[in-house]
Amino acid sequence: MEQTKVVLLFLLFLPPGRGGSLENYVNTEGAFLFSGMKKHLEVGSISECVTKCEEETEFICSRSFQYHSKEQQCVIMAENRKSSTINRRRDVILFEKKIYLSECKTGNGKSYRGTMAKTRSGLACQKWSDNFPHVPKYIPEKYPSEGLEENYCRNPDNDQHGPWCYTTNPDVRFEFCDIPECEDECMHCSGENYQGKISKTVSGLDCQAWDSQSPHAHGYLPSKFPNKNLKMNYCRNPDGEPRPWCFTMDLNKRWEFCDIPRCTTSPPPSGPTHQCLKGKGETYRGNVAITASGHTCQRWSEQTPHKHNRTPQNFPCKNLDENYCRNPDGESAPWCYTTNVDVRWEHCNVPSCDSSASSTEAIMPPEQTPVVQECYQGNGQTYRGTSSTTITGKKCQSWLSMTPHHHYKTPENYPDALGKEQNLPLNPCYLPDIYSRGSFRNSKTCDDLTRSLICTPTLGTWLNRTPCSQSHFPIDCMFGNGKQYRGKKATTATGTLCQGWAAQEPHRHNIFTPETNPRAGLEKNYCRNPDGDVNGPWCYTMDPKKLFDYCDVPLCDTTPSVDCGKPKVEPRKCSGRVVGGCVANPHSWPWQSSLRTKRSGVHFCGGTLISPEWVLTAHHCLQRFPSPLSYKVVLGAHKERNLEPDVQTIDVSKQFSGPSGADIALLKLSRPAQITEKVIPACLPPANYVVADQTECYITGWGETQGTSGDGLLKEAQLPVIENKVCNRREHLGGRVQATELCAGLLSGGTDSCQGDSGGPLVCFEKDKYILQGVTSWGLGCAQVNKPGVYVRVSRFVTWIESIMREN
Repeated sequence: MEQTKVVLLFLLFLPPGRGGSLENYVNTEGAFLFSGMKKHLEVGSISECVTKCEEETEFICSRSFQYHSKEQQCVIMAENRKSSTINRRRDVILFEKKIYLSECKTGNGKSYRGTMAKTRSGLACQKWSDNFPHVPKYIPEKYPSEGLEENYCRNPDNDQHGPWCYTTNPDVRFEFCDIPECEDECMHCSGENYQGKISKTVSGLDCQAWDSQSPHAHGYLPSKFPNKNLKMNYCRNPDGEPRPWCFTMDLNKRWEFCDIPRCTTSPPPSGPTHQCLKGKGETYRGNVAITASGHTCQRWSEQTPHKHNRTPQNFPCKNLDENYCRNPDGESAPWCYTTNVDVRWEHCNVPSCDSSASSTEAIMPPEQTPVVQECYQGNGQTYRGTSSTTITGKKCQSWLSMTPHHHYKTPENYPDALGKEQNLPLNPCYLPDIYSRGSFRNSKTCDDLTRSLICTPTLGTWLNRTPCSQSHFPIDCMFGNGKQYRGKKATTATGTLCQGWAAQEPHRHNIFTPETNPRAGLEKNYCRNPDGDVNGPWCYTMDPKKLFDYCDVPLCDTTPSVDCGKPKVEPRKCSGRVVGGCVANPHSWPWQSSLRTKRSGVHFCGGTLISPEWVLTAHHCLQRFPSPLSYKVVLGAHKERNLEPDVQTIDVSKQFSGPSGADIALLKLSRPAQITEKVIPACLPPANYVVADQTECYITGWGETQGTSGDGLLKEAQLPVIENKVCNRREHLGGRVQATELCAGLLSGGTDSCQGDSGGPLVCFEKDKYILQGVTSWGLGCAQVNKPGVYVRVSRFVTWIESIMREN
């Protein structure tokens, strides 16, 4: 389900009859709320439903409504997700009043409608409708618009000190409640939850919109970080800085902090803390003060021997006490600055809260690592692959976790289905986007492994890099959910004739008409899928008792030679400790190329096949000899030496260096490579595409392994992309990374590309294929702590690549 991102503006409660706006609601597509107190209404639009909801007087308060698009029906309800259960259902949009979802107050809290029911001293609140132990002056019957329900803290008399309640203690008639301020005009802690509209930096520069890549390209994409509220160009703190910041509209200043005032009230409770390691250790509050290698930790409040901004003042909610190991900024584990002048910071060895966990992580040898099938049969109930993102790109919530979504589909309740997997998406997924629940996974059916599109609108293939057009699709079959189907089937699966989309008989409707959806192909009475229904094309029917039904449109079965970015052998995709990593499944990265000199035939650099005649590599790999005739490329190999008999060795006929001295180069082969199950091109990204921060990608190569085993065999490693803003911090690469480059690696060290991997690929899985996002370029050492690898950002050179290939 796709959550429309909205700024949480906590507006004053509107009494019935005052009208309303969608700005006052949070909406969730595909969410269905079970409510005992509700009313069904026939309406023609969502705005009409809003009006009906605001005018409702029968309920104590109307918290939410659901809009059923095809039926054009509105269901007004007195409950929301806090008091009732949400389930997944297509063709429904749930709208919930923001004011009832908020657990903070604006101003004196007159509009507070949260569920806090204890006073600041910890006394339980008395119900507003009770007469014991205190006879109340403010009761629901006399003050119906003040939200006096249950025993929740409220401010019916507009007290300047904020919400209060009568207490259950006979000796204390009433007491104020400790409700935190909403972070719309001020910030708690380091502003991680700031929701306001300040959009200028401390020096007065205008902020760049988060969904824009101009003037500064960046990896903080709103679509990839739905919980960070990266709305408009408002100052935010998505990466653990001391306070909110933004990219600026000044070409000479990539980003800058914003001046957000601190809230005057206490911050919301931080939740439970631990004396042992849970997750990444952000809740650790123990007293370990020595790093993993034995260095004593520097006190957080001191600036010697290392100057830093991770101070108790900048991170007031992170308990940066003494010199204890902490994780204030989302690192992979607790850490500290050290008292050793030569070692700026290091992680700490904090004992795990899981008493059953072994002291050292058992790493399965590469040859024993199971190969899972990344496709499903039937409805996917037996799927056990490793895909953990939904169709819309959202990361799945761990099956063991109850946040942000509470659910009952746990490994304990479903041991045969879930086993010990963490966030593997079976059927369905739970998502860590609190407003997007129960979306389905992005896995192919096993039958789909033999089907693929000839073209693709955004990513393209080496067969056809033009956008898909209707001529590519057979007329009486569909791809995917059939949203692009333009055939002439006009009966439902049960044989009922379809009603014309422009007709209003026998069913009146105004949502899906040729006028309202001019690009949906709503011609005559042909089956269509204007709303992207997962069940495929449908239509309104000529049966007065059946509003709509689905059509039986077959899937297209076209099999082009090969798509780019789709290996025939499933990659291992190991994330274990190229340096580190693991030995790849043979031929699972079929675009991997080995660059060699004709004279010695020894591998010295990697490359990536991007079409049958072209290989992309690093410019610095070609500095041995000026002539392209000195080089050859080996394709389809798994072993660096003792090459397999079916590898393809092809001479290089031309070479082209990247523009403006960039470390990228194109090699034209003397003849086209034969595309086989072992030799397949990788896909190029769209021009200027930016990989989101923390995207998991993969590097491969035969380079230096530094004693981590697998020497002489193709190795792979999984690495997260690190936003350039973070990578350029002083403690990492100190401003050396350019906009035409990207970083990837573990700041804790241990896994990286190295000598001999140069020119090789960094690929990221997107939707259903691997996209070449980086060319291995340089680094400060190999697999060093705080020193991630640097890769040429391929998307910045796609236009150049395509022009060279077209003209040569």
